[in-house]
Amino acid sequence: MHFDSLRQTMIDTQIRTWDVLDPEVLQVLQRVKREQFVPTQLQGLAFADFEIPLGHGERMWTPKMEARVLQELEIRPQDQILEVGTGSGYFTALLASMGKLVHSVDDRADFIHAAEGRLQLQGITNVHLYVGDAAGGWPVPGPYDVIVLTGSLPQLPRAFLEQLKPGGRLLAILGESPLCEVRRYRRTAEGSLGSRDLFETDIPALRHPVSKKFQF
Repeated sequence: MHFDSLRQTMIDTQIRTWDVLDPEVLQVLQRVKREQFVPTQLQGLAFADFEIPLGHGERMWTPKMEARVLQELEIRPQDQILEVGTGSGYFTALLASMGKLVHSVDDRADFIHAAEGRLQLQGITNVHLYVGDAAGGWPVPGPYDVIVLTGSLPQLPRAFLEQLKPGGRLLAILGESPLCEVRRYRRTAEGSLGSRDLFETDIPALRHPVSKKFQF
């Protein structure tokens, strides 16, 4: 398949039309090979406007949602990032390509092991992976400049807001299927907190297993 051509079509017809125009975000979408993060038998759908199933009832976000969230997080090269829900590792790779260091947590050990291999193939080494339950927060080694929860929660635990640095951004998916709201929080340099609802979606909930650490 001509993946580079399909990738460009995805950017032109899905990403740009959803008002994702930040040149740095578009460059990262060009550089990180999305097809290498989807199950092999589904590579033909890597650039479709479709939530690709990963197993365990989990799904990849659509490309346009990945791009929109990445733009909304306004990631800087010096940012320390917490990702709750590693999934395929693709969004982890996007975050790591824009920030300084990503701490990514997932409750599925097989997701973590698969993501490790995919990240290594991309030459991405500024990621620490953990198997664990971070649905209520992940304080060490916080606080963080950016926090993103890739699964939904009925409401946002206060621990996440307490782990957000001044000037930090947090994105959460709040509610229950079939209707969830994607909400972005921002802490000012003075410490006050504001939020803005971005769009509606339907995303599987985060889970809650016993935690342990897996790092590379």
